[in-house]
Amino acid sequence: MDRTYATIGAISGFLAVAAGAFGAHALKTRLPPEMLQVFETGARYQMYHALAMLAAAALAGGGSRPALWAGRLFLAGTLLFSGSLYALALSGITSLGAITPFGGIAFLAGWLALAAAAWQR
Repeated sequence: MDRTYATIGAISGFLAVAAGAFGAHALKTRLPPEMLQVFETGARYQMYHALAMLAAAALAGGGSRPALWAGRLFLAGTLLFSGSLYALALSGITSLGAITPFGGIAFLAGWLALAAAAWQR
């Protein structure tokens, strides 16, 4: 198992749970429902991809280049996709939504890289 991506995946999972709890409790009365939903989408996708990063870490342990790329792409996707949704929900600056699709593309590419890594094994 690749220790770096396993650690990043675990920390990302922790942060996703924290963000979800923060949204459900602290932001529930402070954000309009549509912005709360945006924030929750960021937390949900961060959790999915924290788990995917753990899968990439498991496959990367044997030195699989596609698995290492999957980890990188899941990290980039989390920062761009979830990060832009968190920032959008908290700031209300709608132009931040223009960043979100780049994170989605990184997620998609990460899944393809993970498939290649699994096929390679």
